[in-house]
Amino acid sequence: MDLLNDPDLLDQLGPLLSAEAAAEAPAAGVEAADLEQAVWVRLLESGPAPAEPVRWLRRAVRAEARVARRRARREVPYGRRTHLADGAAEPEDALMNGEERKVIRSAVARLPGRCPELIGALLSPRDLTYREIAGELGISQGSLGPVRSRCLGCLRRMLAAEVAAPGLRGKER
Repeated sequence: MDLLNDPDLLDQLGPLLSAEAAAEAPAAGVEAADLEQAVWVRLLESGPAPAEPVRWLRRAVRAEARVARRRARREVPYGRRTHLADGAAEPEDALMNGEERKVIRSAVARLPGRCPELIGALLSPRDLTYREIAGELGISQGSLGPVRSRCLGCLRRMLAAEVAAPGLRGKER
């Protein structure tokens, strides 16, 4: 049986291919139409018609979806800047981000009372929940919000005093 010369079979496989591609495309990160096209090309390049066209088609869709997922992991779109480890795009940005972090850490250390511990826990890379933070600091979970608000307000005032306010622009005088 020559699949390419059997228009009835191709017409029957079309809706199945559309459905299979629509189901696999979101997980593969591609458009369903692109996945369909890749399977049709694979069919044309495969040579003799497969013995079980429906089974072959389903396997081909899954194989093309795997190829698309692998390709998406390897490819970097043109124009995207590479990022350094700390999220900065350029060395100058990394330096400036480092300076800002240093100023913030210094200001947090000078906060009064339990604020340094609370802000430290909130910024922890462990991503603690309010319940865990309250347990670590030995305070009630319900008081975390108000204490956090006071600590952030104090931090905001400290940083505003250390950082020069932007100059007036336009007719704001």
